[in-house]
Amino acid sequence: MSNQVETIIQVQLTNRNRKTVFWRGFLAVPVVAFLASFSQGNDAAWTSGLIVLPLVLTLLVRGVYPSYLLSFNHSLMELNARLSSYVLLLTDDYPSIERNPNVAVLLPDTEGGKKLNRGLPLIKWFLAIPLVIVGLVYAALALVYTFIAWIITWSTGNYPAWALNVVLGTVKYWNRIYGYAIILVTDEYPSFSL
Repeated sequence: MSNQVETIIQVQLTNRNRKTVFWRGFLAVPVVAFLASFSQGNDAAWTSGLIVLPLVLTLLVRGVYPSYLLSFNHSLMELNARLSSYVLLLTDDYPSIERNPNVAVLLPDTEGGKKLNRGLPLIKWFLAIPLVIVGLVYAALALVYTFIAWIITWSTGNYPAWALNVVLGTVKYWNRIYGYAIILVTDEYPSFSL
C-alpha cells in the first residue's frame, strides 16, 4: 500500500441535477467564503487555512505530529475536496461543512510523527516545486475539461465519462501534494501521474 494521501469521490455520471449544474459557481459561494475565512491573509490563501508553521516547528523540535493539528488539517482537506468535487461537477452533493461518505480524504498513519523524517519538512517545499508546476498544467487542463463537461452536463444531465479521469485525477493529485509538502503526513515523494 502506498504511503500517500488517498482521495475517494463517488461520481454519478447519469441523472445529474441540471438546474444546480448551471448555477454551480454561485451556489458554492457560501462554502468558499467559509473556507476562505480560515486563511490568515493573502500570503496564506493558497493553503486554504491549513495549519503549517506550528506543525513544521513541532516536527523539527519534538519529532511529534500533534493529533489536534492532524485532525484540523484533515477536516479542512476533506472540506476542500467536497467543495472541489461540487464545483468541478463530480458530484451533486452540496459541500456540507460536516463529513460526507461520498467524498473522503484518507491520510496515511503518522504514528505520532515517528515514521516521519525530522529534517525533511525544511526541504519538502523545495522538492515539491516540480510537482506544483505539473499540477498547474493538470489544473488548467481540468478547467478546460470541466467547462466542456459543464455544457454537456447542463444540456443532457449526464457527466461525460471522458472528462472524469482528468478532473478526478487532478483533485487526487493536488491532495497528494498537500499531504507531502503542506500537511507533511508522508515522506514518500508523490508520483507525477494522475
